[in-house]
Amino acid sequence: QVQLAESGGGLVQAGGSLRLSCAASRNIFGFNYMGWYRQAPGSPRDLVATITSSDSTNYVDSVKGRFTISRDNAKNTLYLQMNSLKPEDTAVYYCNAVGVRSFWGQGTQVTVSS
Repeated sequence: QVQLAESGGGLVQAGGSLRLSCAASRNIFGFNYMGWYRQAPGSPRDLVATITSSDSTNYVDSVKGRFTISRDNAKNTLYLQMNSLKPEDTAVYYCNAVGVRSFWGQGTQVTVSS
């Protein structure tokens, strides 16, 4: 069993930046990929970005050039650097880790005001 704990969310004005962190309770090196998802009220949970164990990254078109996903295996932590934030980025952001099983964190709220 793995626990994932997101942090770093908050309220920010449009154009601002936030860095989300996802701390895992054990070594993350074994996960095939890790990712960030987000869910706005009344909407499904959508993919934001993923990173593989070989550091290959993938982003949804709406965040390309603004968000950067990274992982620090030594710290067992996944990050999401979010720049040039827009009101439509407002959502609860979830961390996901996939190996033999898939694990989810509890989420962190990001609110971007216009």
